[in-house]
Amino acid sequence: MNDLNLTTLDGGLATVSAPVLDAFAASLRGQVMNAGDAGYDEARTVWNAMIDRRPGLVVRCIGASDVIAAVKFARDNKLLVSVRGGGHNIAGSAVCDGGLMIDLSQMKSVRVDRVARRAWVEPGAILADVDKETQAFGLAVPTGINSTTGISGLTLGGGFGWTTRKLGLTIDNLLSADVVTADGELVRASTAEHPDLFWAIRGGGGNFGVVTAFEFKLHKLGPQVLSGLVVHPFDEAKSVLRQYREALEDAPDELTCWTVMRQAPPLPFLPAQWHGKEVLVLAMCWCGELEAGEKATATLRGIGQPIVDVVGPNPFAGWQMAFDPLLAPGARNYWKSHDFIELEDTTIDLLDTAIRALPGPECEIFVGHVGGAAGRVATDATAFPQRNSHFVMNVHARWREASMDKACIAWARNIYEATRPQAVGTAYINFMPADEAGRVEAAYGANYSRLLEVKRKYDPDNMFRMNQNVHAKKTRKAA
Repeated sequence: MNDLNLTTLDGGLATVSAPVLDAFAASLRGQVMNAGDAGYDEARTVWNAMIDRRPGLVVRCIGASDVIAAVKFARDNKLLVSVRGGGHNIAGSAVCDGGLMIDLSQMKSVRVDRVARRAWVEPGAILADVDKETQAFGLAVPTGINSTTGISGLTLGGGFGWTTRKLGLTIDNLLSADVVTADGELVRASTAEHPDLFWAIRGGGGNFGVVTAFEFKLHKLGPQVLSGLVVHPFDEAKSVLRQYREALEDAPDELTCWTVMRQAPPLPFLPAQWHGKEVLVLAMCWCGELEAGEKATATLRGIGQPIVDVVGPNPFAGWQMAFDPLLAPGARNYWKSHDFIELEDTTIDLLDTAIRALPGPECEIFVGHVGGAAGRVATDATAFPQRNSHFVMNVHARWREASMDKACIAWARNIYEATRPQAVGTAYINFMPADEAGRVEAAYGANYSRLLEVKRKYDPDNMFRMNQNVHAKKTRKAA
């Protein structure tokens, strides 16, 4: 390997000699890559095609020892660092320009103890890996709704999906995590060990270190759940959303129903004349007994005159993959998000107007109904603060050509600004794009000051800054 000029934390360059690089590479079980090496472009390519950054060096880790070595190497050379898990983050935080990228994508082990109902998961695993292993035993950990999402980023940001109302957020089911901190030390974070760090990583993102293993509590679920889609003409959207809102007021925790508003893709069960036309979709999942689910979903399924109703028993692991075709990698993406306590009439009117002005066929808005078990956790119990919001809106602009960037981004920002008066001010950091650094403090609300304290203790030099960054001035690390 030749000498390399690598980007440092202060934005300068550090020349790392070939012998030093060779010695570093020889110390690893994994692989070291730079531009031109086989696998380099694969490693730097992430889900959002708008991200086109070129790390100076990529360390493709195989185990915790590789992560420790990579962190120490970055610390000793004061290098800019990014950490890649599943590479699904909208902001593209996994990839840095010119610095060191710690690639965890090969660390994909999932081990299940069906008696203790525990799972130990490595940080490169995606949700499909977790679901496959846990569902083999009729068990599950609550995660997100897209099976190609990485478990690491999802968990560190909070994690919500179809089973959140019944089983809580992903972080509410995290029992411990192994974390490599900025000084290269591997520590166990739990309620008993480093509890301050454990509090912070449950919602605080990748600000505090690199997680090399997660321990999750598992729950009985499946293998089948009652799930599916009810598709409505968009001309009925206002009426459907108001009835949807009312139907959820007394919904049991086992029932989750989200709305998706977009142009209809060519789904095989949807009449061809509706392909490409604006629709409103009620996507629902019942994670209790199937017979009880038929009764619990009746009100939602009885709204209006839908084009099609395809709700029925489905394998849970399959339902977790239902939206994958609409979220495949390779497209350009930009998101804007709000939390709402209520889905007000004004908000519904604004959503109706926005969908009638879609800038492209893949753009959409979804509104997720949360609360339930996740909402009964105290706001300060974890770093994740938005326990009181019942609806999460994500404006998802998605397109293919760079020439559409301006129009699609403006569409998302306009909806975000228009609905700001109805929002509560917090935000789900996993939905925040790279240009929202100024929103981080507000997103964490009253929990931000405590996050600063933990940051000062475990990462005083802000080595882990490629994220929705909790930034603290340098102080001496506590003994």
